[in-house]
Amino acid sequence: MSKTITAAEPRRVRVGKPYTQQWAAICMAFAIVSLAGGSVALAQSATQASGPQIRVNTEAPPARASDDAGALAEKLQNPIADLISVPFQNNSNFNVGPHNGVQDMLNIQPVIPIHVNDNWKVITRTIVPLTWSPSYQPAASVPPFGVGATSFSAFLSPTEAIDGWTWGAGPIIGLPTITSKYLGSNVWGAGPAVVAVRTAHPWVYGLLVNNVFSLGGTSGRGGTSYSVMTINPFINYNFGGGWFVGTVPIMTASWNTGGGKWTVPVGMQGGRLIKIAGKLPVNLAIGAYYNALRPSGAGTWQLRTQVAFIF
Repeated sequence: MSKTITAAEPRRVRVGKPYTQQWAAICMAFAIVSLAGGSVALAQSATQASGPQIRVNTEAPPARASDDAGALAEKLQNPIADLISVPFQNNSNFNVGPHNGVQDMLNIQPVIPIHVNDNWKVITRTIVPLTWSPSYQPAASVPPFGVGATSFSAFLSPTEAIDGWTWGAGPIIGLPTITSKYLGSNVWGAGPAVVAVRTAHPWVYGLLVNNVFSLGGTSGRGGTSYSVMTINPFINYNFGGGWFVGTVPIMTASWNTGGGKWTVPVGMQGGRLIKIAGKLPVNLAIGAYYNALRPSGAGTWQLRTQVAFIF
């Protein structure tokens, strides 16, 4: 006797119920993950869409070009500032020699800072003078053009100022680069150099002093030994926009020279720092100084012009 069993019934009763529960759980998990992912995506999209509208800019607005020029002008007035610059300073001395001629001296003065570490730097300053001289006839003839003695100084200075004050000290060396004996000595020289400067906007003021002693040479009239002191006080007032006015006299004392030893100019100068094509900073200055004290035959007054390129 046979018994007929329908195959669909055991599958529906014994197997169908567990698979249905597993697929329901998988679908529910997939739905939860999808909803979560969709929520994150919507949140990111909302953030990106609304970010530019609700973002608060806490940064200070960029400095104006005039403010930047003023700050750079003040920094350049510091002889030991952390700036690479190449000034061309021209000094026209009037009423020089027996015929009251004009002597013109162009000083090429590159300034290069060297960082020793985070706390100290060395500022190198070089001065190469190119001199055009008037006639001294019937006295000894002086070449119309020549190169004078070069000076090189190196100031060790701290990187941080204290209450606006900073200082530097180091050696100064005299190099015998003269092309004529009438333009200086052919003997090497060396000595100390010091500088102190304070920046207190809108003022920049200080003092630079050095003395170069010849390392040998001959003494007496026409000798090649020398001892020359330079005192360079400077006071500048900045108006903003790169404009400034001040006084920067260069006082000298030639200790081994007979007769008058001191040259003491009194005067003022002014100028402005500009940017060529909006990029290259250039400092322009012009001034006039009267030599209140001077040796015999030296100029009575001086016209000073300067162009300084800053890198």
